[in-house]
Amino acid sequence: MKLNKTLLATGVLAATLFAGNAFGAVSAQEAAKLGDTLTPIGAEKAGNGKEIPAWDGGLKQIPAGYKGDGIYVDPYPNDKIQFTIDQSNVSQYADKLSPGQVAMIKKYSDYKIPVYPTHRPAAYPKEVMDKSVDNATKVELIKGGNGLGNYQDAIPFPIPQNGLEVIWNHITRYRGGSVQRNVGQVTPTESGAYSVVKFQDELTWRAYLKDYKPSEDPNVLFYFKQAITGPARLAGNVLLVHETIDQVAEPRRAWVYNAGQRRVRRAPQVAYDGPGTAADGMRTSDNFDMFNGAPDRYNWELIGKKEMYIPYNSYKLVDRKLKYDQIIKPGHINQDLTRYELHRVWHVRATLKPGERHIYAQRDFYIDEDSWQATVIDHYDGRGELWRVAEAHSMHFYDQEVPWYAIETLYDLLSGRYLALGLTNEETDPYAFGVERSSRDYTPAALRRAGTR
Repeated sequence: MKLNKTLLATGVLAATLFAGNAFGAVSAQEAAKLGDTLTPIGAEKAGNGKEIPAWDGGLKQIPAGYKGDGIYVDPYPNDKIQFTIDQSNVSQYADKLSPGQVAMIKKYSDYKIPVYPTHRPAAYPKEVMDKSVDNATKVELIKGGNGLGNYQDAIPFPIPQNGLEVIWNHITRYRGGSVQRNVGQVTPTESGAYSVVKFQDELTWRAYLKDYKPSEDPNVLFYFKQAITGPARLAGNVLLVHETIDQVAEPRRAWVYNAGQRRVRRAPQVAYDGPGTAADGMRTSDNFDMFNGAPDRYNWELIGKKEMYIPYNSYKLVDRKLKYDQIIKPGHINQDLTRYELHRVWHVRATLKPGERHIYAQRDFYIDEDSWQATVIDHYDGRGELWRVAEAHSMHFYDQEVPWYAIETLYDLLSGRYLALGLTNEETDPYAFGVERSSRDYTPAALRRAGTR
């Protein structure tokens, strides 16, 4: 399947961002829609009169059976599959799927999309919603869209005017102030054989540090540390990232600690299409979190909004009773454990700029309106052929009011292999969201000290 090189537009929502254009905040009159016809972070409150319900504030009630221990139970245990999309009926639903999803169904006879009733659980702390509303009239794209002006926290563009603003909403979206998680990553062969690489991830936003001062390091968005805890041949290697907002003016700061050499080195390759950590060539650095990093190598086009079947409320995939073999199958994860719902998404197309380099010549993003999370991304190679299909199986961490991913998948249509990141089971520790500000040290010196103990 070839990419569409024709410039498309859908209604008044469509806009194209070209390098050098300046875009500003919306008017106070436009921002008044937030909390009225729009949610405080910019989604349409109303449903579609059929499958999509109205947003009623999100999932506020903790489900029965949750013990507050970071092991999440399904808040919708009684929901039943309404219908399943597979090879027998995919053409009937293709208008509500991405080309990549259709390609996966056509390639694998056992790849299916089980569709459940739609719920809109996205809820946020009051301060995050208030700040997002405040950002609407203040935050601006600067430096050709490669940075944000007047931004400190929350959703910068709840009423986006172009594709790049939608992408910045994904990059900066709220994921809890300080988070630690223990997860697994696999890259199965075409036959389904795999080994698990285990990570301990830490993510702390600059504003959530105990010694936070707005005037210090203002170009840093968050700090990220990823330590490999298994297998033994990789254990002890650590990646440290200071994620900058304007990565063109100040490239992402990254260091790696090599346990074998007992040395800390700068890691400029941890960006763009540099290889992903322990991913066996199955993802790029900017495939992590579906997409991350500097947006400067692409032109970003806002195609519009559409209704689409996307992974959602994926609590089955974090059931601690599951073994990895029950999730990982040849070609793709076990679709019997997945859940899809009809939601509205923003469709943004990224096209590689002339003279720039990246292994993906085009990427089509489908971003959930309620959470600003990328849910599906189709990746095209330099020949214009559909190459990789990413799906994010999301869930709502209801005790912390945080929408995020359960598992990220990236399917390679050419090789028949894939990557799954975020695996949990009874052997991994639960998620740990920091309620208080973090006192963790994210300096390279701390990385060296930790590695030499």
